[in-house]
Amino acid sequence: MLSHFTATANAIAATTKKSEKERILADYLRTLDDASLERAVVFFSGSPFPRRDQRVTGVGGAAIGDAVVEATGRTSEDVWAPWPKYADAGDTIAESFADDPSRDITLSELGEFFERIAATQGATAKRDVLVELLRKVDAQGARYIVKILTSELRIGLVEGLVEASIAKAFGRTLKAVRQANMFTGDIGATALLAKSDALDRAAMSLFHPFAFMLAQPEEDPAEIVAALGAGALADDKYDGIRAQIHADGASVHIYSRTLDDVTHRFPELEEAARALGATFILDGEIVAFSDRILPFAIIQKRLGRRVVSPKLLADAPVVFFAFDLLYLDGAVLFETPLRERLAKLRELVRGGAIRLGAQTPVRDAAHIDELFDAARGRANEGLVVKDPESIYTPGRRGKSWLKYKKALATLDCVVTYAQYGNGKRRAVLSDLTFGILRDGDIVNIGKAYSGLTDVEIAAMTEQFKATGTWDGWRFKVEPTVVLEIAFDRIQESSRHKSGYALRFPRIVRIRDDKSVDEISTIDEVRRIYEGQLRRESQSEGD
Repeated sequence: MLSHFTATANAIAATTKKSEKERILADYLRTLDDASLERAVVFFSGSPFPRRDQRVTGVGGAAIGDAVVEATGRTSEDVWAPWPKYADAGDTIAESFADDPSRDITLSELGEFFERIAATQGATAKRDVLVELLRKVDAQGARYIVKILTSELRIGLVEGLVEASIAKAFGRTLKAVRQANMFTGDIGATALLAKSDALDRAAMSLFHPFAFMLAQPEEDPAEIVAALGAGALADDKYDGIRAQIHADGASVHIYSRTLDDVTHRFPELEEAARALGATFILDGEIVAFSDRILPFAIIQKRLGRRVVSPKLLADAPVVFFAFDLLYLDGAVLFETPLRERLAKLRELVRGGAIRLGAQTPVRDAAHIDELFDAARGRANEGLVVKDPESIYTPGRRGKSWLKYKKALATLDCVVTYAQYGNGKRRAVLSDLTFGILRDGDIVNIGKAYSGLTDVEIAAMTEQFKATGTWDGWRFKVEPTVVLEIAFDRIQESSRHKSGYALRFPRIVRIRDDKSVDEISTIDEVRRIYEGQLRRESQSEGD
């Protein structure tokens, strides 16, 4: 029943210990029949559908709010009034429902409702199905229905912990569960295989994306050499869209880091992958590129487009820099050493719209700095240095891949808006929009949420709540708090009134010694931007 699911979810949310979360979930999974087990693990992974399932419900915050108004008879203002208290849609909406144990449904029924919503055409018709669902549940049911619909479970679970709980529940190895989930792309199917001791039946199949292997940040090149040794392989850290290409010679699908199918946005890459005439999975980066690497803003022109016109293809050209090969003509390569994967990759990729990354062996720390400067000169973010013997671990940030980035410069900016954060910072105003001076006015140039301590964020939250005004989803604050902001690049942007945006901004420190009259100006931003362009142009000429 959904009530048992929500009780388990609340118990998991109540503890901060990963081992205890895993135990609670494992104990619950053992009690479920097959149909409920298959649904429960998907929902605990924070989605209505398994990863390999490309269906979406197509309902957002506004549609959910309208459905709650219809289901409860409350006004929209009353429904959203608790938002400042929670900064979470599910927790907020739960206050509009009664605690009524008689209002309950099975997990199978809930899954069928999600399927109906996904299959229903039209916003009004979707809302009507959601209203029907919400009228069948109590406050806790509504709370978790909204959390699943918005992919914001926020109880301290990630898919890796769900995999660990499945392994614990049925006495299987975590490695076997992870591999089966990666192969199937369906954690519900994986749970059923684990329950029946049949994980070895899971076979690799194309056209369902899996989580990408991630790199650990490291700021000291000497530490990178100490960890990975001379001979580690350095590749540029590209400023683009991380992607997987799955191909079988006839069909091609391209998946983004969020595991969305974005094939239709990159027809030239689809054609190039098909031309390779093999069955494979590539990991790499889609980068705006003509005769050189172009700013990320160029590639943004393609995002959100249903149809990519010939003009857009010409105005926003791209290439795919392949830096890993994970599957080739029936051979699964995840546990093959990187050195061997790259040798096979070099045999497969021949240039053109799909090309190889640099993969340069490093000599020492000074060489890493040289390679970093060269990567920056090519308009890339920095380096990723990899152990040549490393295996590929999807979704995990291990120490066999280390990313090295240095700030381009810093700016002194003033905070203009503050929003509630996520996870452990959901109750504090940690997401900060900031601006610079232009002709005496403050114009926004970016947003950051990392770099401050919990104590600093808590103090600023109290200040912002006392002096700011609630403006929809965020606080408009008095422009008095000055922050030093580091960043990797500046790009032109129509999103901010400054006309520029900072790439990968992070907060260095609070500048209590500076007033708003002393913050950075648009002229300073332009000088840094133009210097960046000159360096890139000179590097290209060299």
